Amino acid sequence: MSIMDDIARPRRNVAAGRDRAALGYSKPETYEELRAVLSSGAVRLPKKLRQVAIYLWQHPSEVALGTVTTLARQAGVQPSTMVRFAQTFGYSGFSDFQDVFKTYVQGGWSEARDAASAPDALGGEWADASSLVNGFVQSSIASLSRVKDRLAMSSFDEMARVLAGADLIYVVGSKRAYSVASYVSLALSKLGVRNVSLDNVGASGFEHLRCAGERDAVLAISFTPYNSVTPDLVASAAQRGVPIVSITDSAFSPLAPLSRAYIEVVEEDFAGFKSLAATLAVAMALVLRIAKLRGATATRASEPLP
Repeated sequence: MSIMDDIARPRRNVAAGRDRAALGYSKPETYEELRAVLSSGAVRLPKKLRQVAIYLWQHPSEVALGTVTTLARQAGVQPSTMVRFAQTFGYSGFSDFQDVFKTYVQGGWSEARDAASAPDALGGEWADASSLVNGFVQSSIASLSRVKDRLAMSSFDEMARVLAGADLIYVVGSKRAYSVASYVSLALSKLGVRNVSLDNVGASGFEHLRCAGERDAVLAISFTPYNSVTPDLVASAAQRGVPIVSITDSAFSPLAPLSRAYIEVVEEDFAGFKSLAATLAVAMALVLRIAKLRGATATRASEPLP
């Protein structure tokens, strides 16, 4: 590193501070303040820093308890990127940044305890069937606990009201969200609520969605890394004024700015796979809330939903 680099660094830090002030925020002192800054859209982050933002948004307890090396690996970036992210928001380094998360999870928050005791599949006994079953069960429990603590009920109810008032509900979800979207569509049909499930088979999703109008609504379901066709389908409907509501996993989702209301559901990871327990629980609660608002009743049948 040259002498000129040493001279330039403090100037860059000063400039960064001025940039933050110009954007209307100073160094966030609490986790809530940091989330507010990130969700405000005032900060435009490059791809790798955005990747870090999504990870810490979804896993605050892990950030509080982990090392910078471990967290960087889980976020899919280099440790230096984690440090750079912290410095971007005015922190002296990663430890200073991490203190915000430690304060947030103090007081025995259940999710912090779950993160500390979660089984490590990669370092565990793959041959032990009970360990695998326990790992997936525990990840589902952690996901459900997180939803209970964090779900924004006002957004949930707004979503239900938008969907309950629609003539026809278009349910959109692919890849990991496909099974949830399919089950939501089946449950709505069981309750007599008109809906169409769009899976884009044969690339026909855009054509089917052309029929959607302002009196209809779209329920979109999409999760990180948001690289499915779902955001494109939703954007095409939003351009025509079709009301959009979404189930996603962070404010960085491309569905968020398109939606009249959205809720975040973050599923716990185990052995490289994410549970769908919390998403299904929230989705089914949403279906029943829609039915209640519409005054719908379940079809009388001897068998329950499959």
